[in-house]
Amino acid sequence: MNDFSKLAYVDLETTGGRPTSDRITEIAIVQTIDGVVVDEWHTLVNPGIQIPEMIQRIIGITPAMVKDSPTFEEILPIVMEKLEGFVFVAHNARFDTGFLKNAYKRLGEDFSYPVLCTVKLSRKLYTQYKRHNLDSIIQRFNLKCDARHRALGDAAALPQLVSRMFKDFDRGDVLAAMALQRKLGSVPPHLDPKIFDEMPNEPGVYLFYGESGALLYVGKSVQIRTRVMSHFSSDHSNDREMRMAQQVHDIEWIVTAGEFSALMLEADLVKKRAPLFNRQLRRQKTLFSLYWEGNSPKEIKSNTVSTPVIRDINADDNVSDSARLDNSYGLFRSRKQASELLKKIQKDSQLCAKQLGLEKGKGPCFSFQLKRCRGICCEQESAISYRLRLQQALSPIKVKGWPYDGPVGIYETNEKSGLSCIHIISNWQYLGKVNDESELADFSHDDSISLDIDFYRICISQLQKNSKVIPLNTVINHAG
Repeated sequence: MNDFSKLAYVDLETTGGRPTSDRITEIAIVQTIDGVVVDEWHTLVNPGIQIPEMIQRIIGITPAMVKDSPTFEEILPIVMEKLEGFVFVAHNARFDTGFLKNAYKRLGEDFSYPVLCTVKLSRKLYTQYKRHNLDSIIQRFNLKCDARHRALGDAAALPQLVSRMFKDFDRGDVLAAMALQRKLGSVPPHLDPKIFDEMPNEPGVYLFYGESGALLYVGKSVQIRTRVMSHFSSDHSNDREMRMAQQVHDIEWIVTAGEFSALMLEADLVKKRAPLFNRQLRRQKTLFSLYWEGNSPKEIKSNTVSTPVIRDINADDNVSDSARLDNSYGLFRSRKQASELLKKIQKDSQLCAKQLGLEKGKGPCFSFQLKRCRGICCEQESAISYRLRLQQALSPIKVKGWPYDGPVGIYETNEKSGLSCIHIISNWQYLGKVNDESELADFSHDDSISLDIDFYRICISQLQKNSKVIPLNTVINHAG
């Protein structure tokens, strides 16, 4: 008797595709011993949450059907009894195990069964076929399925598939494929495990692609292979990771000279190619900030308080790059975002809406009447007091001034791959890169480069921890 003599074929129907928040509505378990079906069991499950209408149309399970059905807590002892001592088998097992792991966890139990995925087995053995979804397999091998998209119908088709595998291939080859899959259990069902043998563990960017070649996700890491595998090792606890694992069919990677290079390439690819699972970034020339000269000697001497102004800090060509950031608070992609934050600051700090330019008219502001303004608008609060409170409210979002005297270079080298480069930056603007110091003297850049909010954030983070920063003010010329 071998390790795969006792198999429990499992299929679930659920309220959706998110294992952490959706719930099981039906479960079926078909047990086989040495290829012979010895037991079939299934039940509807009351999920305790609504079943979306779209899901009802697909699986044919309605709220009325599960209303009087047992909860998963009530059937858990039966499920555990039927899985004990058996290898758990499912088509796209990542989906089913994701839901069961979360269901077990909510009840204080551990899901710890050996798992086989028939999608992976089909891909491994039937390499001549492109599609390995259950519909394609049922049609290809003329498998019997009494009720497609119902738990027992789908589960009962799987022993027929495995039986066909033992008929089409040498028994030892099928068992070897099962054993290899157990070893590589965290690999997504549509991904060739060999890809990890080729994947480097160096700094760089990786790209996930779907079945049709659509770009799903772009990520970066200082260790590409380790990071990619981490996406798939705990996807049952993260809905987005689970959805990516279900869809990924191929992975591409680009090795870089270091982490900063990887961050820059990742941001550029996300902006240019808009992958499905990334937070969408966009290139833009406009960038807004709150400009306030509240602490200027002129204002302090005149005992007045100026109004913060929303301005596009990239728009004024007559202002030097360094001056653009003086007295600037916050960086925003739109005027609306800047205005919304100003309103929040006004409310949270009991500032004056009229003084902030958020309200017009004569007399005290409306907030003063509600006792949410201390009265700068009607001489109930002094300019000194108000200026200090406004400064305290704005200080957490103060734009950091450029800490260097002119441009600098961030030097990176990847000894394993032999890649190296120097990224050239000035006043939080990315000017470009060269391969080494010998190319700095001939370096030139576009004077119309705008400040980019994403690069600003990347740059601040990297300059704080990157020790290889090279002052370049005497090597290259840069106005501003």
